[in-house]
Amino acid sequence: MSRAFSDREIQPSTIETLLQQARRAPSAGNTAALEFLVLSGREEVALYWDTTLPADRRPAFPWPRLLDAPLLIIPWVDPGAYVKRYSQTDKAHTGLGSSESDWTVPYWFVDGGAAVMTLLHGAVDADLGALFFGLFGDEDAVRTKFGVPVGRRAVGCVAIGHPLPERKSSSVSRPRPTLDQIVHRGRW
Repeated sequence: MSRAFSDREIQPSTIETLLQQARRAPSAGNTAALEFLVLSGREEVALYWDTTLPADRRPAFPWPRLLDAPLLIIPWVDPGAYVKRYSQTDKAHTGLGSSESDWTVPYWFVDGGAAVMTLLHGAVDADLGALFFGLFGDEDAVRTKFGVPVGRRAVGCVAIGHPLPERKSSSVSRPRPTLDQIVHRGRW
């Protein structure tokens, strides 16, 4: 994950490749209810940051060069499309076609997460840096500002650009569990 970027633009063909890869991520029932809000160029990206991180809060923001990323991709999912898809004849037996509350695991976010991972890997493959971060309490403000239809849910935001040296997040120092701690072979 990169939290500092140069403001150097990304080639449009690279952006298209990343989006083509991400749209091919898994989709439960082939629902294909994932759409991408792509913000590129200084004006579009600045509008995002003006919406989510007003100027008066920026002096305390620990990663100011994150705001220089020339590309932001926000995957949006449509939970209602999953309910509709699973009410169709070939999926009705699942019992998931009445309401979102029928889903013990909201696969719209699972599918969205797979698309995010595809974007992150694609950025690395293109010699770019990337960072996935949440919209937290700004989802509705972003929806309104950029005309996202009601009912869509943001998975998060992926910033992509040419990485710069940076101060690492304190989370980097947290050790990862060993395989023996997280893998249970044959039984728990």
